[in-house]
Amino acid sequence: MSIDPAALADLDTFTIEVPSWAYGNSGTRFKVFAQPGVPRDPFEKLADAAQVNALTGAAPRVSLHIPWDLVDDFAKLSAYAADLGLQLGAINSNLFQDDDYMLGSLTHPEKRVRDKAIAHHVQCIDVMRSTGSTDLKLWLPDGLNYPGQDSIRGRQDRLADSLQQIYAQLDAEHRLLIEYKFFEPAFYTMDIPDWGTSLLHCLALGPQAQVVLDTGHHAPGTNIEFIVAQLLRQNRLGAFDFNSRFYADDDLIVGAADPFQLFRILFEIVVQDAQKPASGVNFMLDQCHNIEPKIQGQIRSVLNVQEALAKALLVDRSELRAAQERGDVLGANGVLMDAYNTDVREALADRREAAGLPRDPIAAYRASGYQEKINAERVGGTQAGWGA
Repeated sequence: MSIDPAALADLDTFTIEVPSWAYGNSGTRFKVFAQPGVPRDPFEKLADAAQVNALTGAAPRVSLHIPWDLVDDFAKLSAYAADLGLQLGAINSNLFQDDDYMLGSLTHPEKRVRDKAIAHHVQCIDVMRSTGSTDLKLWLPDGLNYPGQDSIRGRQDRLADSLQQIYAQLDAEHRLLIEYKFFEPAFYTMDIPDWGTSLLHCLALGPQAQVVLDTGHHAPGTNIEFIVAQLLRQNRLGAFDFNSRFYADDDLIVGAADPFQLFRILFEIVVQDAQKPASGVNFMLDQCHNIEPKIQGQIRSVLNVQEALAKALLVDRSELRAAQERGDVLGANGVLMDAYNTDVREALADRREAAGLPRDPIAAYRASGYQEKINAERVGGTQAGWGA
């Protein structure tokens, strides 16, 4: 299948936000393996993220996590990001590392604890104002391990009240992005276990509340592209957290486990033109690199998303529509498969070269000497990591 360069034009404006925590030491519940050259503060995280953007040309924003990325002067951090050609992106709250939150945060039976969790989000909104960020991203780890442990209905009522108080603090240009996860850390029921629960709370709050879809936060066999289509249909898909999973929330490099699923998801995005910046959907990575090199892992994820999007853009939508309308089941499926089976790597390399970027960003990074430089320089101090 020959590739018309014009068919890939949307890649020129498609960007991906990378997470600051991907550059720190992180991993499983059992062991975190430290690596040389890991950042010791948010400024060094931004320096690493700048490498990803410089080599791919597609990762100009960095998500921050509070309190992990707290600094005394966010204006200084924002200026440093700008000097590196970056912007500070979504501000992520943290409700899973305080002892007070053992039985919940925004859903906790005690008002004192709920108020503390709400105040943390007000703090995050203040950070947004200092950095120019417009997105507050909330993943709720609250839930129950045992039937009868607490009232399921009561927790939903408390959650609705807590979210309303947070929502009321947003400025006009802000969004509250609500994530969901079907299990972990709670095992009987999570308080926001699925896209429907997240959507219901967003609809109750108002138009500034939208759903975050993390591709690793679903039960095996879930048709994620169906969820994408439904949320876009309601204009409530605010953001993606792209990663890859084999079994649960594995946080692996995007496309590692099921590249065909990634293609199917992005095709639903393309069908509704949600890959365009005007859609408002923020495409982000959320990964924890435990055994793989961290900067290279982020580069590979960006490239994998670009490849899947390129294939989705190549689907002949008029031919597909004609096959669908005449009931040609195999013909319609064949249109999708023709695009998926197209090797787009050379075409993407040509595009990078034309833009002054390396044809092979991974090889360019390995040859740059940057990893050896930070290995030598970042000695002493405390490496950034899970909970730091």
